[in-house]
Amino acid sequence: MRMITVPMADNPTVTVLVLVETGSKYETKAKNGLSHFLEHMCFKGTTNRPNTSDLSKELDGLGCEYNAFTGQEYTGYYAKGKAADFPKLLDVIADLYLNPLFKDDEIEKEKGVIVDEINMYDDLPMRKVHEVWMTLLYGDQPAGWPIAGEREVVRAMTRKDFLAYRKAHYIALATTVIVTGNIDAAQAFKDIAKKFKGVTEGKKGGKKKTIDKQVAPAIAAVHKETDQTHFILGVRTFPIYDERNPILSVLSGILGSGMSSRLFRKLRDEMGVGYYVNARNTAFTDHGYFSVSAGVANARMEEVLQAVLVEFETLKHELVSDEEIAKVKEHLVGMMYLGLESSDDLAEYYGIQEVMRRDIRTPKEKERLIRAVTAEDIRMMARKIFTEKNLNLALIGPAKDGEEFKKVLVLN
Repeated sequence: MRMITVPMADNPTVTVLVLVETGSKYETKAKNGLSHFLEHMCFKGTTNRPNTSDLSKELDGLGCEYNAFTGQEYTGYYAKGKAADFPKLLDVIADLYLNPLFKDDEIEKEKGVIVDEINMYDDLPMRKVHEVWMTLLYGDQPAGWPIAGEREVVRAMTRKDFLAYRKAHYIALATTVIVTGNIDAAQAFKDIAKKFKGVTEGKKGGKKKTIDKQVAPAIAAVHKETDQTHFILGVRTFPIYDERNPILSVLSGILGSGMSSRLFRKLRDEMGVGYYVNARNTAFTDHGYFSVSAGVANARMEEVLQAVLVEFETLKHELVSDEEIAKVKEHLVGMMYLGLESSDDLAEYYGIQEVMRRDIRTPKEKERLIRAVTAEDIRMMARKIFTEKNLNLALIGPAKDGEEFKKVLVLN
């Protein structure tokens, strides 16, 4: 088991985060959603806190913030509270991670909660379109499946499924415990080792490698009678270990980071369309993608797509000015540090790097890599990724099948 401490002098809080190297990519189609369901069940009673409300009452009584989250490649459990309460926070998080009961009656009740969670996301097209996007890119393989799973699959899960999955994945080699905040690092390491001494040892269950290939532009549309069309337009990029990712970070900043970014100015200031527009690069252990997302008036969807593609083309042919690239770098660096002010942000920053099996980079190291990106790096990257055969469009809105937008997906 791995342990990380990040002391923060004079910070009034402490965060305890446990990350396990497993998520929806480690599932089979027949058990899709099990990682997420198991995460829910860890809060529904433990050996030391057997009643469903014991955990929540204790944590609420400490005035702390606590939750859990499931991704494709990791699952996390955390509690953030007063620095003086560190021993209690660590005890609770260790207990829910190591000793869940998985009571049959609680499993049956929680099925309804998860199905309602799935229904909630289906009613949020701004969120749901990301599932449509992932299925478009990766199809019927774990990377293309919804993290929460399908309703009927969730309803069919049993206690035996949880025990088998946990035995395969919730083991010492896959576990990282991170403590950040106003702590003594040496003492924190001792406390973590003591509380997690019962963690299961064994061989870690693996996941299938994601097949990541494309030969022509692709579109996926979900018909929904909405006042806006929410879309994601983007291309395939590189895994998390690739050294070119800092270039993609700056590229995403040029297009969509801040109110002075190119897409914000184009869509909001010039065209007067859309409330939000984002550009980001997302990387996993064996694949990645660069995407632009927005919600726009249905009648202006084609116009907006053309405008985004024009920005892609411009980056392929024109160097970004020294003034603009300097502005974007300062914005990215500033936002990174602003996002690391609290103990829970720092815990996630360091923990996810570790659990994804890459060298941990400090904020200063990330800053150095961002500042090293040149205008020529940006142009060469744009030429590499912004090709017509690499284009993908996912959308939710009144369009029947999205075919009317196929003629728009053109790049020279």
